[in-house]
Amino acid sequence: MNLLIVDDEELIREVIKEYSIYEGYHIFEAEDGNQALEIIKKNDIDAIVLDIMMPKLDGFSTYKEIKKIKNIPTIILSARSDEYDKLFGFELGIDDYLTKPFSPKELIARIKAITKRNHPEENRFVYQDLIIDFQGYAIYIEGKEIKVTPKEFEILAYLIQNKNIAVSREALLSQIWGYDFFGDDRTVDTHIKMLRNSLGKYRDIIHTVRGVGYKFEIKETSSSI
Repeated sequence: MNLLIVDDEELIREVIKEYSIYEGYHIFEAEDGNQALEIIKKNDIDAIVLDIMMPKLDGFSTYKEIKKIKNIPTIILSARSDEYDKLFGFELGIDDYLTKPFSPKELIARIKAITKRNHPEENRFVYQDLIIDFQGYAIYIEGKEIKVTPKEFEILAYLIQNKNIAVSREALLSQIWGYDFFGDDRTVDTHIKMLRNSLGKYRDIIHTVRGVGYKFEIKETSSSI
């Protein structure tokens, strides 16, 4: 998924970029509105994080121009917390508004939320008679719901989002349990083992990558609906 970060502060862009890449987003960057418009004209952008106070073309003016090209889910990011700015942004059609200083984790969660609302087809993953309902935290095989724990579901969802990519145990610990979790690799291995048991005939979609971690991989083409 392509994410465009528009902010004249390089440090802000780098922080958002670091967290976004970790989540599997492909990043485009712009330091002002004019650059952002050129990127949007040439690339298929799925979501935008847009600062208000920028040189040459401010965020609100940039968003108005963006809407003339394409409707793209957008989060306004601003040091200004005035109610007027928020209301004006929502009247223009933005999807969310976050004030600085902000939590990168919260921003990522909001990006995920607006992209899900605007791309409902991405709320489910289907492979043969296996269905993963991301929004409902449910797994179905042959029409029957398979019971898994929330952590097991989150592991599977994260591996699917990064399909065909070897994900380290450390990355899974950080992503699923949080950066401040003090457990070890065995925590991940135990949950993977239980998840594989629950998946039954589909247990092999989770591959072990020796010396690294795990990878979601299937032989046939999957589909999202």
